[in-house]
Amino acid sequence: MSDRPLEILFVEDDDDHAELVMRTLVEHRVGNKITRVTDGQAALDAIAARPPDVVLLDLRLPLVDGLDVLRAIKGDPALHRIPVVVLTTSEAESDIARAYDLNANAYVVKPVEFQAFVDLMRDLGFFWLAWNRNPGTRS
Repeated sequence: MSDRPLEILFVEDDDDHAELVMRTLVEHRVGNKITRVTDGQAALDAIAARPPDVVLLDLRLPLVDGLDVLRAIKGDPALHRIPVVVLTTSEAESDIARAYDLNANAYVVKPVEFQAFVDLMRDLGFFWLAWNRNPGTRS
């Protein structure tokens, strides 16, 4: 494992959800560097400028939809290995199927209950950022 900080791109337009996710990741020392953007176009721009180690991606985004962001990442040979975790409120089977058809690495529905949300973010962070191994996106 590299000594460099893991970089997370967090794509979320809801300020309340974003604050809770970021606070939980920081409190549990999961994220080393978390960059938040609030729309799909900003996500694509950020990834083009510097590919992250992991993307936490909401589906319902302004400008460019989350599924289109996922399609762009997984369709690019230089980026397709970046783990993308869809983190959304949508439980629609069609959204879940479309996300996996586009090669999402995980699809997680945000719990409504506060403590469940905190627990989920802690566990999600530990899995993707501490326990999971991937070939990396850059040297």
